[in-house]
Amino acid sequence: MKLLLIAMIVSLSACATVKTLTTTTSHVNIEHHGKRSYCQSIPRIYSGFSYNLCKLHGEPSRQVNLGDSFNNVPFFIIDGTFSLVADTVILPYTLYTQNKHGSIDVN
Repeated sequence: MKLLLIAMIVSLSACATVKTLTTTTSHVNIEHHGKRSYCQSIPRIYSGFSYNLCKLHGEPSRQVNLGDSFNNVPFFIIDGTFSLVADTVILPYTLYTQNKHGSIDVN
């Protein structure tokens, strides 16, 4: 029962992984508070973690804006941690889709 609960929490928390896996096309928009990412594409392997890294590699802002946080830890760092776990669990699937469809285009 505990394992099921942990699996549900990880799957719901790793929204970057879910966002990149549920795309019906080979395209995903990555932006943070209206600022677009400079990334051109992300691999399907560890795509959730790559998505979070691309949020960091975006247009500069005049003010410090890390978004929402929990105990002063930005949510994208928390999501990145859960995305690493979720990406590792679905690694066999993403290896197959990377080989078949290639990388995901960004913006």
